[in-house]
Amino acid sequence: MPNINKNKEVDDIKAETERFRKDFNDLKEEIGKVIVGHRDIIEAVLIAFFANGHVLLEGVPGLGKTLLVKSLSKALGFDFKRIQFTPDLMPADIIGTQIVVERNKGIKEFEFSAGPVFSNIILADEINRATPKTQSAMLEAMEERQVTIAGKTHKLSEPFFVLATQNPIEMEGTYPLPEAQIDRFFFKLELSFPNFSELKDILRQTTVNEKYMIKPVFNSTDALKKVTEMRRLVRDVLVSTSVEDYITNIVLATHPNSKDTGNPKSDGGDAIDCVSRYITYGSSPRGAQAIVLAAKAMALLDNRANISYDDVDKIAVSALNHRVLLNFEAEADNMKSRDIIEKVLEKIRRNR
Repeated sequence: MPNINKNKEVDDIKAETERFRKDFNDLKEEIGKVIVGHRDIIEAVLIAFFANGHVLLEGVPGLGKTLLVKSLSKALGFDFKRIQFTPDLMPADIIGTQIVVERNKGIKEFEFSAGPVFSNIILADEINRATPKTQSAMLEAMEERQVTIAGKTHKLSEPFFVLATQNPIEMEGTYPLPEAQIDRFFFKLELSFPNFSELKDILRQTTVNEKYMIKPVFNSTDALKKVTEMRRLVRDVLVSTSVEDYITNIVLATHPNSKDTGNPKSDGGDAIDCVSRYITYGSSPRGAQAIVLAAKAMALLDNRANISYDDVDKIAVSALNHRVLLNFEAEADNMKSRDIIEKVLEKIRRNR
């Protein structure tokens, strides 16, 4: 006799997975109606959003970074704020401050005036232009989902998602983010210049009077509930021991002096040549967490309730490329962190 309860549970999981995939693809398609190309970037940003992480986006000006975040907020139906980071921006300009207000009968008292960080979706534009003190205020809000003013803690709205940008070309007057702060970003994505056909499409869309208006995919009354359920479902996806070992070995392999490995096929666990030569410090445990959560979202998009090796391979570079610290030799040889992570993946794949 079949186990009815078990069959029902399997059917429920399939239905939830299918709903996640449909909602995710609807969001992707709606944003794609305004953003030309960059389908992989849109997908990665949505994966980070539903994994409850933040994104660092690197690209030259004019590639549509602001439009991407605006489109995301409109498609989801949440509030959006843009913060332009400059050298004279102060922490209070982001998180808010106490102001003196006059009440009845001339009584004066302090009142908290919330800053732009009190929104659902934030574009931190050119975050590396602000001083380290201001950067820290923003990144503390990202990590703790709260700010403290005059000894009082103020919770931030949920969902809370930050997409920070930095310009890779113009470095004059910038304050590069410290490694410990960059590590708080779920993904680091590189926005490439459009190709010939994409550039023509951009011209057609932006030089006429008619413009497509993004429509919310979720009903405004249950958008928060919907996002909360989708984020919960991501964490419910299963991970096998073998895939866990695979992810762990990838992260350990980014450390130049690591000989710790759980892979019996490993050739002694010695560091990969390019890692020993070009990397000073490898990924933190946050890198492994990001890989697992992103791979879980990838599995749901493929109608699966468990992650595979392929899911890991697709997102490992975006999750790790900003979490390794390169040395001067890497800069001299024009080696990029993405290239090194790819070599690490290739080596670990052969040994699994």
